[in-house]
Amino acid sequence: MLLIRNATIINEGKSFRGSLVVKNDKIDTIYTGVVPEEIYGRAQIIEADNLYLIPGVIDDQVHFREPGLSHKGTIQSESRAAIAGGVTSYMEMPNTNPQTITIDAWNRKNEFAHDKSYANYAFYLGATNDNLAELKRANSKHLCGIKVFMGSSTGSMLVDDKKILQAIFAEVDMLIATHCEKEGVIRDNIEKYSKKFGKDIPVKYHSHIRSAEACYQSSGEAIELADRYGSRLHVLHLSTAKEMQLFDEKPLSEKKITGEVCVHHLWFTDADYDRLGTRIKWNPAVKTKNDRFELRQALINNRLDVIATDHAPHTLAEKEDGALSAASGGPLVQHSLQMMMQLVSENVISKELLVEKMCHAPAILFGVKNRGFIREGYFADLVLVNPNNPYTVTTENILYKCGWSPLEGESLSSTVHTTILNGRVVYQGGKVVGEPSGQMLEFVR
Repeated sequence: MLLIRNATIINEGKSFRGSLVVKNDKIDTIYTGVVPEEIYGRAQIIEADNLYLIPGVIDDQVHFREPGLSHKGTIQSESRAAIAGGVTSYMEMPNTNPQTITIDAWNRKNEFAHDKSYANYAFYLGATNDNLAELKRANSKHLCGIKVFMGSSTGSMLVDDKKILQAIFAEVDMLIATHCEKEGVIRDNIEKYSKKFGKDIPVKYHSHIRSAEACYQSSGEAIELADRYGSRLHVLHLSTAKEMQLFDEKPLSEKKITGEVCVHHLWFTDADYDRLGTRIKWNPAVKTKNDRFELRQALINNRLDVIATDHAPHTLAEKEDGALSAASGGPLVQHSLQMMMQLVSENVISKELLVEKMCHAPAILFGVKNRGFIREGYFADLVLVNPNNPYTVTTENILYKCGWSPLEGESLSSTVHTTILNGRVVYQGGKVVGEPSGQMLEFVR
């Protein structure tokens, strides 16, 4: 039995002082008053004065690179980094090698993660122009959703056949998660900037190539299809002010079309390309200061529903060169909670909104069973955060296999004190404790 004593509990829009008892893998009792004396002699106690207690973060978009790309990262290495950052559950993308585009490949990924993942896990099934029959078979209670690349991707995962795209929205009875960038607009922009710079286009033009218009047109197309067929659509890593016009300003419970924003689009702007270069090259691209401002506002007014990372490690060698050649993506899952806590300290968002968008909303949106909230009877996936203990990101404390972060040298205002996964302390005092013990997520639809 574990007793977390005198924490500031942040949950379901409220912050209050309380204590919590964990038995086995579940939250047993939440106390807002005095804890019964008999519990003290039987429990392991964590004194949580001056600490925040929140549900474990659920990251609905990561790339942990296995199978086939393990020189960048592995399920074991990246999930270990995740729990150090308070991320207790993740949903991983299908653009691995081989790609996760069949039920058999999806099953193999789950089997592999069983004894390798430090955090709870689920995997998407990827769409192609050729696997509609396989997508229609997908009905497992452990499958988080179908991933559709409506912009350029690796291998065969760009779905550019309009009839197939329509059929996916019309016939697949699962949550559809989309990467939206209009391929034709991107190609035209590449031609434009190649005429000016040749093949070596400076990275600061990446946001001009993968432009706001490319994002807007593709997101608009996805939403039009979802409206037409009544699909359950989740648009990933939204990056522009213009796209916010496409989303409704209403509670998550009233939506079939939802949007995610990633921490890098809430943190960086195109002014940072001069300082950080390709380390902040993502698809979709980091854009303007106004885009960042409007994305932050859209969180507050509920146009945007979820904060995630799109954690996508590459080696530094792969991040070299310019806008066309350098790999897109970067590692952030170890620091996403601290980044958003920094925005709390700067009064950009409230700590209650942070918990809503990083913990509650992913659980509601995907139907994650008995996680994402601090409730009696729910799994004890919990994080203690010290909001007044500054932390500097250095190469020495980075746990990503790739060994770098775009945040290196940044001082963040808070520290992850303790992570609890399925009732067990798995990270404390700056160290990962124990062996991988993540469980397969279950979804209720």
